[in-house]
Amino acid sequence: MSFRLERSGMEKSHNKMKKPLLNIVTLGCSKNKVDSEHLAALLNNTYKIVHDSEEKSDVVIINTCGFIGDAKEESIDTILEYAELRKANKIKKLYVMGCLSERYKKELRKEIHEVDAFFGVEPVQHVAADILKSDFHADYCCERVLSTPSHYAYLKISEGCNRHCAFCAIPLIRGEHKSVPMENLVKEAENLAKKGVKELILIAQDLTYYGYDIDGKSHIVELVQKLTEIDGIEWIRLHYGYPLGFPVELLELMRDNKKICHYIDLPLQHISTPILRAMRRGVTHEQTVEFVKKVRSYVPDIAFRSTFIVGFPGETEEQFNELIDFIKEMRFERAGVFAYSAEEGTPAYELEDDVPEEVKKARVDKFMDVQQDISLEINSKRLGRTEKVLIDRTEGGYYVGRTQYDSPEVDDEVLISMKDNKLEIGSFVNVKITQADYFDCYGEVI
Repeated sequence: MSFRLERSGMEKSHNKMKKPLLNIVTLGCSKNKVDSEHLAALLNNTYKIVHDSEEKSDVVIINTCGFIGDAKEESIDTILEYAELRKANKIKKLYVMGCLSERYKKELRKEIHEVDAFFGVEPVQHVAADILKSDFHADYCCERVLSTPSHYAYLKISEGCNRHCAFCAIPLIRGEHKSVPMENLVKEAENLAKKGVKELILIAQDLTYYGYDIDGKSHIVELVQKLTEIDGIEWIRLHYGYPLGFPVELLELMRDNKKICHYIDLPLQHISTPILRAMRRGVTHEQTVEFVKKVRSYVPDIAFRSTFIVGFPGETEEQFNELIDFIKEMRFERAGVFAYSAEEGTPAYELEDDVPEEVKKARVDKFMDVQQDISLEINSKRLGRTEKVLIDRTEGGYYVGRTQYDSPEVDDEVLISMKDNKLEIGSFVNVKITQADYFDCYGEVI
């Protein structure tokens, strides 16, 4: 009997020490993902952290997106789903943060009472302090609990944006551009490398603007150069640039430094000069064409990813066809498209949204049909080529990986049969491409 009592006491003591489970649900872009990872590091001593888990948890934090209509709808649906669990006492605490909460905090508080606290886009140490109900003074800049596989990570180099495109609500939500101090970014990258990260994906609303808020000039080239000098980092990938003022020096560095992937994610949005002017993009049709050609002249094998908007107010059939012709001419390795969504508070919101929804959808479909054919043609040229592949995961009897020309979650993948291979997740292997599809390739290890 005494043994049982002692054992029971031990179990109770162990249960008291057991950390409650905290599930951080992240919606929207990779910048949100980085914020969630920083927040997780701040709460890691108090909670056991999981990301986007189906596991039953004690506490849930939803990091929302409020960028466009579909993203807002997904965020609201997710909040309502967890609000029902909170109402039924299946979770103990529910918190909401991020862009949607920043834009509509008052309305959300009024309509959804099950949420214990709403936060916006304030620094994550403020969120952590409120949740923990204590002063929080820790230096969070360099610590992360990754939600990605351990061999790659996103590195957010700035917050906000100074471009003020007519359709975009980001400056309203996130404010003006603010660069993260370079020494913080280098330290953070060094910490990630020590934890096994091999690929850094640099993200910002406009990464080429990095440093302008500090001393009036871009420091993106200097930053990328410093990151290439970190032991363990083998790939550096650049996301979200802007054509106006793009530094040639960055293309030269990409061309000359083997650690920088021959890849750029640079949303062009449209090609018709009147539409670009209405969008407040600051460039013309001719300047855009010249820019794309310049990029490819410096890095001929670059994978150029871009995104476009169709159905912007006033877009005519002729202007849409101009965009299609541009896509056919430029033959982007990666391209996506969105139907225009009117966002409150933006300059474009004052314009008549005069393109019917069915027309927007038809234009999206036509755009993707054209791009699909281009993608198949480009992938077919890879047949027989040997490419360096980073193994991300296993799925359906295949190892799934990417080349330097592919970003995770959005681009093509290379599938390798598990039948005759034993590969490590996070390893680099040389793969001969044996089969090509619209958006994926198959290969064998050599």
